[in-house]
Amino acid sequence: MRIAVSGSIATDHLMVFPGRFADQLIEGQLESVSLSFLADRLEIRRGGVGANIAFGLGQLGLRPLLIGAAGVDFAEYERLLDEAGVDTASVRVSESLHTARFVCTTDDDENQIATFYAGAMAEARHIDIAEVHERAGGIDLLLVGADDPDAMLRHTATAHRLAIPVAADPSQQLARLDREQVRALVDGARYLFTNAYESALLQERTGWSEREVRDRVGNWIITHGADGVSLPTAAGGRQTVPAVPTPNVADPTGVGDALRAGFLAGLARGLAPVRAAQLGCALAALVLTSVGTQEYKLLPAELSATIERVYGRAAAQDIEQALEGVS
Repeated sequence: MRIAVSGSIATDHLMVFPGRFADQLIEGQLESVSLSFLADRLEIRRGGVGANIAFGLGQLGLRPLLIGAAGVDFAEYERLLDEAGVDTASVRVSESLHTARFVCTTDDDENQIATFYAGAMAEARHIDIAEVHERAGGIDLLLVGADDPDAMLRHTATAHRLAIPVAADPSQQLARLDREQVRALVDGARYLFTNAYESALLQERTGWSEREVRDRVGNWIITHGADGVSLPTAAGGRQTVPAVPTPNVADPTGVGDALRAGFLAGLARGLAPVRAAQLGCALAALVLTSVGTQEYKLLPAELSATIERVYGRAAAQDIEQALEGVS
């Protein structure tokens, strides 16, 4: 399966505040907040949801196509993605703008305050999925992740016109999109990714009930942080996959992207959705233990041991077989 991932490409500036944001908020004064947090650690890392997911797929032995727009400073980042197994030939490089920036501060409760600067990401709307599809010799699945909103809508429409299955992952952009735009991104998707909050926001934005959303997508994957993943079923129930316990959390940034990468890699390798979700949870736990979204080291033997410990020997055997050859 040839997976293409469209989404943001960014540089992350990750800081840690040794305290609690909540302690700095004064009841009755929230309409005029003016706060500065003295951080005691700064990490500058590669990121962006499109690049993070593509990186994870590359770590799991696939050769994903990354579709997005980066800036004049992209050369070193591009080299590292290529080394990680990501096909960057379809990345548009701006002639004047810098790569997008994600600036995020995390407190002791793992709450985060972040700002995102789009930069070159605004040029993603000029990428033609039809051209990428032809140049790559075909795309079997296109994930449409958080990106320039016009790009997300254009990519989705083109994929449907070309009968390319879509994995819809609007995530952070739900707050900017109107009803018809969200409906256009979701309706007819083979897969839909949201976290628990986004699932409620998506229903509010679309005006559709949970059942109406389910009826319009093939599979809906809802992440619940430390409570794992749920997969709503056509009958109205839910299959649940618990998260992998991770006592030594270093940084939550990029965990959802890793889960998506593991899930899609599992599907590409022939795993059923529950097994794919278990692989996704295991990869997400690995990201939790490192600072940055692409700094983790995937060791197949350790990954298999984690899966066996949490999900049992049968799950580990199925996933080992699916990942055979990954080093």
